[in-house]
Amino acid sequence: MTAMHGTPPRHRQDGRRRSARRTGIIGSVLALVLAASLGAAAPMALADELEDKQAALEAEAARVQQSLEFVDSRIAKAAGDLVIYQGQLPGAQQALMEAQGRVASAVKEVEALAARVDLAQQNKAKITQQLETDKQKIASTKKLIGQIATQAYKAGGVPSNLTLFFGSNGGGSLTDTMDLADQAMRSQNSAMDKLSQQNATNVNSQARLEAVEAEIQDLKAKAEAALAREKAARDEAEAKKAEVDRLIADTTRLNDELQAAKPGIQSQLAAVKASQDAVAGEIVERDRRLREAWEAEQRRLAEAAAAAARARGQAVQPYAPVTGSPSAFGLRHPFDSNVPITSGFGWRATPPGTIDFYGTGGYLHTGIDFGASCGTPVYAAAAGEVFSSGWNSGDGGGWRVKLSHGVVEGNSLTTVYYHNSSIVVANGQQVSQGQLIAYSGNTGNSTGCHAHFESWLNGAAVDPMRLL
Repeated sequence: MTAMHGTPPRHRQDGRRRSARRTGIIGSVLALVLAASLGAAAPMALADELEDKQAALEAEAARVQQSLEFVDSRIAKAAGDLVIYQGQLPGAQQALMEAQGRVASAVKEVEALAARVDLAQQNKAKITQQLETDKQKIASTKKLIGQIATQAYKAGGVPSNLTLFFGSNGGGSLTDTMDLADQAMRSQNSAMDKLSQQNATNVNSQARLEAVEAEIQDLKAKAEAALAREKAARDEAEAKKAEVDRLIADTTRLNDELQAAKPGIQSQLAAVKASQDAVAGEIVERDRRLREAWEAEQRRLAEAAAAAARARGQAVQPYAPVTGSPSAFGLRHPFDSNVPITSGFGWRATPPGTIDFYGTGGYLHTGIDFGASCGTPVYAAAAGEVFSSGWNSGDGGGWRVKLSHGVVEGNSLTTVYYHNSSIVVANGQQVSQGQLIAYSGNTGNSTGCHAHFESWLNGAAVDPMRLL
């Protein structure tokens, strides 16, 4: 989360970065952001992968912010947001398609249930009509049976007017009359059988009607539930569409903003480079003078020792300066607790087609970034002199402290502490190892609390982890 600080080409970049992955990720993202190439990330495939996908997008966005914030933290934030939005867009579009599919399924379900309800209603109407017809037939049959019984009772068992069944007889023999009576009895029995059958049919139709009515009630309940699901699906689809529309609008807006900012970014890059070159030059020159003074003193001491040896008649070896190990400085961690490293030291390559870092195809992250919260005490990594402290606006370092640790065994060492919220030492002050010198913060071109720590060995930026 920081600006870069180092020798040309060098930029301060603090935050979560990993050099092994940075080449492909940052290069492709900057090409996307600053060359208006609106390529989309792979769609989110499975529900259990969404969380990992979002975390990866956020990490990628953080790396993009780190690659630009040394110029302008607002632009860096816009670039990071663009990565998030573009990464989320395919998943949002897929979710919209799925939601629209659920709407279509719900509509089909509602239509199918409505058709079944209509069919059941038609069936109910037919059964109701059949029941009414059967009711009329039963009433007619009962009336006929009643008439037969009434006539039989009046005639002593034989109807006096058989024309009820057979029309006018016009007279005839007793035998004929008996035959007619017999036929009348058979007709009465037939009417009774018909009534029984009609009653049975009526009971069956009534049972069918009750079943159809129960089916209609069940179908209506299912239809209401289906309608509720359809409404929920439509509401969800509308929300998904709104999300897609928002992502598209935000992506377009940010891309336009970054395109418009591109000339300014390139101009600021040149200004930042000039400031960082001056910082590097200052360290290089200071260390050179320190080493020259140390070497001159070593030579003077050697010559004095040689003169004394010659006076005693002893052999004298030619002077040969010896450089020891940088570990002789005995650097300690600049924090009390084990604050994690969020971005390491090293080269960050950028492929062709991106906004080039000073025409070199990459840039050097000249320090390491610690994920320290704002206000964390920062301690001197070794004893030394404060040769530069205060506000540093030129290269986005914010409140910074620079310590010269002198020359030990022929090696000169300088440590630098950037983006502090405040500093508690002054120029020219001598500090001991582990002495409080500042509090970490978020000053300068930075998008979050952290600490950027650099070590310069013999005038060149080196990985502090080699010395800690």
